[in-house]
Amino acid sequence: MSSVDPWFQSLFAERIGGAKYGKGTEIYKFEKIKRAKRAALAAHPERRLLDFGIGENDDMAAVHVREALKREVDRLENRGYADNGIQTYKDAAAEFMQRQFGVRLDPVTEIVHAIGSKPAYAMLPAVFINPGDVTLMTVPGYPVAGTHTRYYGGEVYRLPLRPENGFFPDLASIPSDIRKRAKLLVLNYPNSPTGAVATREFYKQVIDFAYTHQIVIVQDAAHILLTYQGEPLSFLQIDGAKEVGVEVHSMSKGFNMIGWRMGFVCGHPKIVQAFADVKDNSDSGQFMAIQHAAAVALRDPEIPKQVRAKYERRLRKLVAALKQVGFAAQMPGGTYFLYVPAPTGALGRTFANAEGASQFLIHEQSVCCVPWDDAGPFLRFSVTYLASSEAEEDQLMAETVERLSQLQLKFA
Repeated sequence: MSSVDPWFQSLFAERIGGAKYGKGTEIYKFEKIKRAKRAALAAHPERRLLDFGIGENDDMAAVHVREALKREVDRLENRGYADNGIQTYKDAAAEFMQRQFGVRLDPVTEIVHAIGSKPAYAMLPAVFINPGDVTLMTVPGYPVAGTHTRYYGGEVYRLPLRPENGFFPDLASIPSDIRKRAKLLVLNYPNSPTGAVATREFYKQVIDFAYTHQIVIVQDAAHILLTYQGEPLSFLQIDGAKEVGVEVHSMSKGFNMIGWRMGFVCGHPKIVQAFADVKDNSDSGQFMAIQHAAAVALRDPEIPKQVRAKYERRLRKLVAALKQVGFAAQMPGGTYFLYVPAPTGALGRTFANAEGASQFLIHEQSVCCVPWDDAGPFLRFSVTYLASSEAEEDQLMAETVERLSQLQLKFA
């Protein structure tokens, strides 16, 4: 490949690096993990990779959901553009919100589908952010809304999630000048990757904060059906929530529909309408056959129950396994992630951060997890590994304990 810059190198937008686009040497942490995994497999082909870094469901969608998709694919009326969604899907979403959370929503004005939740977080800043405006975001967290805030000339103010605060953001710590310029507060509960679940009291504080400072709330509910600490709690269950924001739901985690790219935004009708207007100028809607199949999934309460039971079982096994080798592991309130303080050393070595610990585990024993150093050194283990039976799960846990026991892990 030629090292000479193309003629348009100077034309790249500043938001992606301008004339320096493609010239940086920084490597994204997930790419570092991929490289380390390849190196470990090459160095130890006889040793299988124990991959706890995967962040997506390991099962397919339910059989009857897939059968519904196959039927709908062959219907002529599903061939065209879906624009802002078919009413069947919005009706099913409204039924789901009522059945699961007791939340009544108008399926015409208070719900709109999205091609997965990721595009929703990319588009919502377009609804509110002007140059100089601020989006408040928790860290660690999903960065998409922040990335697009910067694309529009806005700024991101980071709210660290720390164990001493129960992995809730300290809203009182936000400087007054930031509060004055803030338009959005993006939350995510159950929280990925910490596993913390929101309480009614926390959401009441959030609503008061929104009213007091005139800030719109965007609550990311991608993991909401994977709640183990009590019943799943929607932001919209709290009085006043719908007046200050929206909640974004995903079909991926709770319904085993990774890759189907289906979700919905629901809440205040004016915000939903504004999102729909931006969306209408960004995409032409998800394939209608997928929407029909997704409606079938939303109307089946057994699917999320089965998904939740599986990942809760696996998490309890992983907590027990990691405790055996010294990790301060506790059952999370939600998600399929286990977020634990990283070891500070092993086999006479010390680690500067969680990334160093993660790389060591991959290279030394082919145990893969994801480092997070945004608010202290932590490792994220996922229970979305491939295993076809509980016996295979147990064997994997035993092998994990055996390998990690050899490393003489040290913790501060």
